[in-house]
Amino acid sequence: QSLYTDSEAEQAAQNERSKCDFIKYFEELKDKRHKNSSKSIQVNWNRELALLKLYTDGKPLLFGSIDLNLIEDYKDYLINAPSKTGTISANTASTYFSIFKAGLRQAFIDGYLTIDLAAKVKNIYYEESQREYLTLEELNQLAATPCDSEILKRAALFSALTGLRHSDIKQLKWRDIVKDKEHYQLHFTQQKTKGVEYMPISDQAYSLCGERGDADRLVFEGLQDPSWINRPVKRWVEASGITKHITFHCFRHTYATLQLTNGTDIYTVSKMLGHKKVTTTQIYAKIVDAKKNAAADAIQITLSDDMIGTPIDSKKE
Repeated sequence: QSLYTDSEAEQAAQNERSKCDFIKYFEELKDKRHKNSSKSIQVNWNRELALLKLYTDGKPLLFGSIDLNLIEDYKDYLINAPSKTGTISANTASTYFSIFKAGLRQAFIDGYLTIDLAAKVKNIYYEESQREYLTLEELNQLAATPCDSEILKRAALFSALTGLRHSDIKQLKWRDIVKDKEHYQLHFTQQKTKGVEYMPISDQAYSLCGERGDADRLVFEGLQDPSWINRPVKRWVEASGITKHITFHCFRHTYATLQLTNGTDIYTVSKMLGHKKVTTTQIYAKIVDAKKNAAADAIQITLSDDMIGTPIDSKKE
């Protein structure tokens, strides 16, 4: 006969799990879950892990010590966490805290925590970042301006016409561009989401690709890496006379904003951008709405006093 009842055995096992280190568990979870994820996701998980270790001064964080008070304390720590230029932004803190909560949620599923603590804690408030973009007039102005790098210029305008990210453009090979009846299509795997995309592109976008090469050859061969590309982009934009702060990623924002401005429905734009959720695309719709509001107030005429201040309906009474 067993010395322990089932409940006593489970309690003993739970006591042992409570002595395990969450930081070690989090690191193993990171390696297991995101071994094949995009570089940006891996970087965020690695930075969150580094901040956890800073928070505990390199000491273990036992599951038995994790409660709501500790989680709230860690949230405050992230909000004031150090970066190279001061403290990290609210949006960065929000991202890291969401990753921390993902670790807690998985720990609950795996039985290391008896309560789903992640569900009981609010996220750090996320501020919508400014999505800078170019108007069609500015885009034409930029297209007419010489650039230090011809490959950069063609890739940037290609992004504005297709909405592709820098990472996807840099990896694009000639075999990924096929002609389906009258339209060229891109068949590729998104670097960020790992989703397979089939996207039509315009003849003008195709013309920016240059002379067709071998199937395994890169379309935009020699395109600068993300860490270097925005310097020549800045010089090009300044040379055009545009005063906005434009990075390479802004060409993707430009595509989304111009599509919505020209009447393309948000669900189609969302699909073209490769967004998994239409809510991600709605930030661009807000920009368009703001433009509509400004347009509504753009025309002002001089009205006499007897024409204003009296609702039309009231005259019928």
